Formats: sequence, structure tokens, C-alpha cells
Amino acid sequence: MLPEYDFSGKKGVRGKHARAMRGGYSVAIHKQDGVTLVQNYVLQEDAVLLDPDVREYFPDTESVNRALRTLIALFPENSRAVREGKVKFGE
Repeated sequence: MLPEYDFSGKKGVRGKHARAMRGGYSVAIHKQDGVTLVQNYVLQEDAVLLDPDVREYFPDTESVNRALRTLIALFPENSRAVREGKVKFGE
């Protein structure tokens, strides 16, 4: 990275563009033949975004769900739901 790209200060705002991204975004692909393709993306309403440091430990849906089900089972009010199979492990 070039020296003029200094991210060490506290000038940045975390999540500055997150709301706009949830509304949808476009990606322009410029091909060598001069054609530009524009692809539009919209996140599902129930999409959950993981921060990069979390994503490092939970790279896929299965690992996230397994960890969250384990956490859910730790709450006393959920122990009955776990015993009755309402909270499923290993899916």
C-alpha cells in the first residue's frame, strides 16, 4: 500500500457505507473489448454480515449456526428447547 494511504488515524468511520450497501449496489465490469457489464446486487433482508475478524473463525454458514446454537443452549430458558429438539445441532 502506498504511504499516502494512512489508515492509522481515527478519521475513518466504521460502517459508514453499510446502510447504503444494504439498499443495494452495482458493480461495473470493464472488459478488454470495451464492453461494460453492470451487475446489480441487493442483500436479502435477513442477511447477516460478519466483520472480517469474525469471518476468519466462521468461514461458512454451518460454522456460524453451530456456534450460535451452542451459545443458545447456554441460556437457562433455552435448555428445555434444546432437550425437546427445537434447537438443532449439527445442521
